[in-house]
Amino acid sequence: MMEKEQIYTIPLRSVKRTPRWRRSKRAIKDVRAYLVRHMKADIENVKLDRTINEALWRRGAQKPPRRIRVRAIRFEDGAVEAELA
Repeated sequence: MMEKEQIYTIPLRSVKRTPRWRRSKRAIKDVRAYLVRHMKADIENVKLDRTINEALWRRGAQKPPRRIRVRAIRFEDGAVEAELA
């Protein structure tokens, strides 16, 4: 089983251009889009662990972190699983 494992530091600067009350939700979408681009996967094949969700929502909807470190694994079938590094 060939798999690719990588640790990424994902910048979340773009959430600043989003309304305050929607920033953590946008950060989730940005993390997923980053993994699609860098792991060469389809968006429906990217699964985010609950630890990522909890880290982004820890300070509420208005104040997600500026960046997040993620450990991503791509499997042979094209599925990508990501968890907090």
